[in-house]
Amino acid sequence: MLRNKAVVYCAVDPFLSSRGKFLYGFDRFQAQLDQLQIPCVWLSSRSRTQLDEPRRRAGHTEPFIAENGCAAYLPEDYFHLKPAKTVRLGRFTCIPVAKQQPAARDALESLSEASSVSIVPLRSLRPRELAQNIGLPNQEAELVRQRDFEELFFFAGATANDHLQFQSLAQQRKLSLREHGVFWSIAVGADLRRCIREVGDLYDRSVHAHLNRFAIATSSESVDIFQACDRGVRLASSAKSIAPGPESPGRFSELPITTPNLWETMLTVIQSH
Repeated sequence: MLRNKAVVYCAVDPFLSSRGKFLYGFDRFQAQLDQLQIPCVWLSSRSRTQLDEPRRRAGHTEPFIAENGCAAYLPEDYFHLKPAKTVRLGRFTCIPVAKQQPAARDALESLSEASSVSIVPLRSLRPRELAQNIGLPNQEAELVRQRDFEELFFFAGATANDHLQFQSLAQQRKLSLREHGVFWSIAVGADLRRCIREVGDLYDRSVHAHLNRFAIATSSESVDIFQACDRGVRLASSAKSIAPGPESPGRFSELPITTPNLWETMLTVIQSH
């Protein structure tokens, strides 16, 4: 860490299948970072329980940020210095940024009532119904809805206008609302940039110097992540989809995710700064 003076913040969801299998050779990239002693903080929309198995298989022992920026999770004794406000969740010291459950659950019920838009929380579904709606086996589907901060739900027969009304009211109430294909999530106070800053500050304090925050994210996920990082690479779906981003020139670059030797190129970029 001292030698490389960089910490990678990687949005890992594009590199994990719905069942947690690695895509694009990401597990090999993680192994290369470990060998070079470059910490890689995972950023994900998944919960800590969903990330348990992928982290175990990749040998990932660094902090991670879960549930769309609701919290940062620190492995046991990873940092000698601890932030002031933490909670213990599972095996991790957690830095909560969003409000813990049942805050999101209560907010969703209030929002549904105020907007007159019907919703179906995932927690209300029976295991078989949950698996059918999500398209995963029972055990994996159950992990999807086990959340420390977010509440997951479906709209029930809502029109396009209902969706807009619901989203507008959520914005007025400063609630974090995200679409995840077949279902949605809501949280009270999620902030991905703040999560990155909290973890980044701990790294800086641990070495008494600023470690460059290097972001890796796809185009759809990059805005908040890049705003909290010093440098990074945005991954486009193809060479044709590459377009200039709003970030400062020279700080961020773009590569197609299909680039031959993608991760070798990425390591070269990381180590050059």
